[in-house]
Amino acid sequence: MKIADLALDVQGVGIDRPPIHKEAHNFGSPVQQGASLKSSLGNYELEQPPRKAGPGEMGLPVRTSPKEQEAEEKSIKEYGFNQYVSDKISLDRNIPDLRNAQCKYWHYPEKLPTTSVIIVFHNEGWSTLLRTVHSVINRSPPELLHEIVMVDDFSTKDHLKKRLDDYVESPQFMGKVKVVHNKRREGLIRTRIIGARAATGDVLLWLDAHCEVGINWLPPLLTPIAVNRTTAVCPIIDVIDNQNYRVYPQGTGDQDRGGFDWSLYWKHFPLPEFEKTRRKYETEPYRSPAMAGGLFAMDRKFFFELGAYDEGLEIWGGENFELSFKIWMCGGSLIWVPCSRVGHVYRILGRVPYSSPNGSMMMLSERNLKRVVEVWFDDYKEYFYRSKPEAMLVSVGDLEKQLAFRRRMKCRSFTWYMSEIAPDIVDKYPLPAANIQWGEVKTAGARLCVDSMGQKDGGKIGMSYCHGAGGNQLFRLTEDGQFRIHDQCAYKSSSDIRLRRCDTTKYHWAYNTDTQALYIADQNLCLDHRATSKELFMMTCDPAKKTQHWEISSKGLKHH
Repeated sequence: MKIADLALDVQGVGIDRPPIHKEAHNFGSPVQQGASLKSSLGNYELEQPPRKAGPGEMGLPVRTSPKEQEAEEKSIKEYGFNQYVSDKISLDRNIPDLRNAQCKYWHYPEKLPTTSVIIVFHNEGWSTLLRTVHSVINRSPPELLHEIVMVDDFSTKDHLKKRLDDYVESPQFMGKVKVVHNKRREGLIRTRIIGARAATGDVLLWLDAHCEVGINWLPPLLTPIAVNRTTAVCPIIDVIDNQNYRVYPQGTGDQDRGGFDWSLYWKHFPLPEFEKTRRKYETEPYRSPAMAGGLFAMDRKFFFELGAYDEGLEIWGGENFELSFKIWMCGGSLIWVPCSRVGHVYRILGRVPYSSPNGSMMMLSERNLKRVVEVWFDDYKEYFYRSKPEAMLVSVGDLEKQLAFRRRMKCRSFTWYMSEIAPDIVDKYPLPAANIQWGEVKTAGARLCVDSMGQKDGGKIGMSYCHGAGGNQLFRLTEDGQFRIHDQCAYKSSSDIRLRRCDTTKYHWAYNTDTQALYIADQNLCLDHRATSKELFMMTCDPAKKTQHWEISSKGLKHH
């Protein structure tokens, strides 16, 4: 099946589409249930609420004084974002309408499926959590909002126990909010499944616990599912600043779609031309190879027909890819909906306010990703292991249930997925070359290792004591001459060694196993170091200099 044919099947978009402000542009023309663009305001559009005064109103930043800094820092340490500022903002604040103006003129079916909104949380701050709930209640048509299912993943904070249970009994919630408390810590993935099993609406719609939904966000999400129940949908995610709670578009907003690199890290991609040309209007939904995973909706029965999530995935990480591949390869489709927007607070980098009950987040994420790759990547898994060779050391447990599901459902191949759904991924992230050497790059005494120091895009790398955990100390030397970590390649800048994206780096690195020299092949320059200052630099190659002797090995890496 060609891309164009598949698109018509999954969205029901008519071929002969009239110009804007005419009646008959239907997403669901085969069943007369689709949306149409008209000259009048859309049938679900509401009048703008009256402006209110107060901190953060209309998504404006909240200003604080220097004397409040200590309280802010305390809240950031506890929650991963500025909860102190959040507590200043009304739970019912108005936010800006960030939609394309054309979105106001789409008319959606009068009869749409009912929705269970599922919000999972662990030790979440009160105001961020409840502002999520209030925004859903305030901005959703009551007849479409079946319920809000809040699932508490064994929180320890008192405000998330009886106080929360009592609060949601308030008449303002019309009996539509219920709280489920896990009796032990389950992690994000299994808690989402618990929420899905507790829900009874036609559609399951997951939100993170620190969101604010936008104007008329729900009907555009439900319409594609009403047309075809095997369609999963994602809103466009806007940013709620994690310090001052300003609301603004993320990146290029509704002109991105989701994907991955070959380490299976989440990436945004510009909307490719072949996807743009499928649409008459830029406010129409479009296909995406993958979802970010926190904010999406799909038919409840279809979710369970797909086996829900792989319950062997622990806590967090990889579940978004597993579900994305499962949807596309097993008979469904995944689209992003430009006229549905939801603001989201991203935690401050490095400030995760909770620990994993079953090991480090990094170890669990690697295990999860490997489970996904082994089930869905087919021959493409070679490129994952080239890009992330340390994953070969990870044990993933039994996969037979997932593999049997794929066989039973007669799911398509990953080659089909890459050629029909995600051909632009290889354009942005070419298939990685094989590794000649990989692992820790150690000094002759094996005490110090080359370390990226968390740098990228021009940042200077250095050295630190070898720790065996991989991460910033795991480098690869590839057969096409790249000395790299993730998507960053080492290059010489004056006497320093720095990193930048590999597609901008043309150095040809090589390694001599006899002399243990790591060098730039056409320049007779070898990697050298100064142990006292832990500095790296390039010097003329000299086999007698021990500071130019390096061992590249994965033997010291910890297995998990």
